[in-house]
Amino acid sequence: MAHLGRLLVPLAALVLLLWAVPGAHGRRSNVRVLTDENWTSLLEGEWMIEFYAPWCPACQNLQPEWESFAEWGEDLEVKVAKVDVTEQTGLSGRFIITALPSIYHCKDGEFRRYLGPRTKKDFINFISEKEWKNVEPVSSWFGPSSVLMTTMSALFQLSVYIRTSHSYFVHDLGIPAWGSYLVFAFATVLSGLLLGLCMIFVADCLCPSKRRRPQQQPTKKPSPEFSQPLKKVEEEQEADEEDVSEEETENREGESKDTPQSGLRQRCVGPSSATDKS
Repeated sequence: MAHLGRLLVPLAALVLLLWAVPGAHGRRSNVRVLTDENWTSLLEGEWMIEFYAPWCPACQNLQPEWESFAEWGEDLEVKVAKVDVTEQTGLSGRFIITALPSIYHCKDGEFRRYLGPRTKKDFINFISEKEWKNVEPVSSWFGPSSVLMTTMSALFQLSVYIRTSHSYFVHDLGIPAWGSYLVFAFATVLSGLLLGLCMIFVADCLCPSKRRRPQQQPTKKPSPEFSQPLKKVEEEQEADEEDVSEEETENREGESKDTPQSGLRQRCVGPSSATDKS
C-alpha cells in the first residue's frame, strides 16, 4: 500500500500540471466563426472580422496574434470573428475579398477595412483608441447587406455550384470536358430564353398594349386677347382696299372725261392743218 501511495502522488501532480497548462485540455477559442447563415449578427454591436484560407501562409502566421487579440474582446467590448473563404463563398462575395488575409471592422452595421499592422497591440489600439473613426467607411451601395452585394454573393455561390457540377460530370460520370461545356452552354441558352419569355409575359400583364385610333386634333380658336388685334388689322385692310377701289374708280372716270375733249381737239386741228399744207 505504501508503494501504491508513492505512485499516486506523482500521477496526481502530473494531472494538475497538465490541467494548469493553457490549451492542454482543449481550451475554447474566443474567435467566433461566421457563415452564410449567421453573418447578419455583424449588423449589431462592434466586430473585428478576419477573412482567411487554410492554405494561405500569411493567414497561418496571423492566427496566433488573432487568437491573442480575441482574448481581449470581452474587455474591449468587441467581438472577434473569422471567415473561411474556401467554405463561405457567399460571404467572400459580399465583401469582395481579393487578398488574404483581409480584416474588416464593423460598428452597428457600418463597415471599414483595416489596413494597419497585424499585431495584437495594434489591434487593441485600433479599438481602444477608436482609430477606426479615421478610416472612411464602405459606401452603402457596396455594403454586404446591399442589393448589389447580395447579387454578387449569389453569383459567387453559383460559380462554386458550376465548378462542383463540372467536376462531378468529368470525374464521377466520365463525361469529357467538352461535353460538360456543351451541357452548361445549353443550360445557359435555355435559361436565357425562359427568362426573356417571363419578362415579356410580366411586361404584357403590367402594361397591356392597346390599339388606339388617331384622334383628330380640334382646331384651336384664337384667344380673346389676340382676337381684337386681328379684327382691327382686318378692318384696316378692308378700309385700305376700299380706298384703293375708290381711287381706281375716280381715275377711270377722269380718263373717260378726257378722251372726248382730245377727240374734239383733233377734229378741230385737222382741217386747219390741211389748209396750211395747201
